[in-house]
Amino acid sequence: MVTKAVLGAVMGTCVLFSGLSADAMFRTQSGAASWYGPKFHGRSTASGERFDMNKLTAAHKSLPFGTKVRVTNMRNGKSVIVRINDRGPYAHNRIIDLSRKAASVVGLIARGTAKVKLEVLA
Repeated sequence: MVTKAVLGAVMGTCVLFSGLSADAMFRTQSGAASWYGPKFHGRSTASGERFDMNKLTAAHKSLPFGTKVRVTNMRNGKSVIVRINDRGPYAHNRIIDLSRKAASVVGLIARGTAKVKLEVLA
């Protein structure tokens, strides 16, 4: 029988050697998404690159920069693959901020927010 302590030690070792935080180790996640664009276009992101609202990028609180994530709008089934290059969102109860381009692909622009599913690809 595997105890919680043993399981915790194994998970801690995996986190230590993977270089990822516990939050970053999820494969799927669901929650609210929003988008950001004109106000931040051309500004530096947390990764150091310039934000381009016309690229397929996103901000996430803990996933490593460069991680590819499939984002699916649960309302309409549309999905897009984005690359994490920034930190956020800073609005309450949101799990990802999409660039304007990515938000457009999944049909998020008009409503501003949507329930989405995230799938970490690489």
